[in-house]
Amino acid sequence: MKMTKRKLFIIAGVALAGALAPTLFARQFVSKAPTASDWAALAKLPDLNGVWERGGVGGGGNGNAAFGPQPTPGNRGAAPQRGAAPAGAANAGGAVNAGQRRGGAAAGARGGGPSFTPQYEAMRVAAAKEPPPDDNTTANCLPPGMPGIMNQPYPMEFLLTPGKVTIVIEAYTQVRHIYTDGRPLPEDPDPKFFGTSIGHWEGDTLVAETVGFSDHVQHARGVPHSDKMKIVERFRLTDPNTMTIETTISDPVALTAPYTASSTLRRHREWTVAEYICEENNRNYVDQTGKAGINLSVPAGSKKD
Repeated sequence: MKMTKRKLFIIAGVALAGALAPTLFARQFVSKAPTASDWAALAKLPDLNGVWERGGVGGGGNGNAAFGPQPTPGNRGAAPQRGAAPAGAANAGGAVNAGQRRGGAAAGARGGGPSFTPQYEAMRVAAAKEPPPDDNTTANCLPPGMPGIMNQPYPMEFLLTPGKVTIVIEAYTQVRHIYTDGRPLPEDPDPKFFGTSIGHWEGDTLVAETVGFSDHVQHARGVPHSDKMKIVERFRLTDPNTMTIETTISDPVALTAPYTASSTLRRHREWTVAEYICEENNRNYVDQTGKAGINLSVPAGSKKD
């Protein structure tokens, strides 16, 4: 049979795909179906299931305000109106905004916030001299990255299943996965808003390590992260309905040393996570030239005061 160039090309492509398939498959971690013993083991772990509200912060002056706005403890009404950008969302990265609100590395050193290496401190200083950008990405419905998404003044729901902790975050309707099925941290992770999170249990504490962040995540305004950045979170119950999260950010290229902040969450058994549609009633826009603006007109059907 005479082989055409097209047939040869198809055969070569199939052969190449077949050769690569074992390699590509080996890079994926396949979760096994949970067994009765897996569910029994899960029942012995601390119960983190349910809807939690972010409250005050602790940590003995570790610059925790850098991790985002804090709602009033026990007051769900302190959250911004759904569909609007949360307060403090101007820091697009969501990692920290100490450089923006606390005076940068100098203030951070006093409060335990980020202290930048000379190259990255120069970036912070240069950005501080410039006016804030007109285009606020979170106001235009891009969610904050890690750990900023964990600091929004909206409820979040924790769901524990064998091999995985799922966090449903009301703000921006986001979902995080922390894999506890034994898979390793990826050596070459795809950059994501929330990175890739791998967890394990140390006694009664869930420890989650996260790597692989998109450029959307910044240490502060105008201060990017390096590909060496890692976030370690420690989730622990301090009483049946109170959970603390200790968050440590390290980046040996951008930071002179890791720094830590902690927050407190309160469980509300009677709550459910509400729908959050960011674009609904969103007044922020970007015109054809790329300039950001805000629509102040009264929506149709609204009552005028």
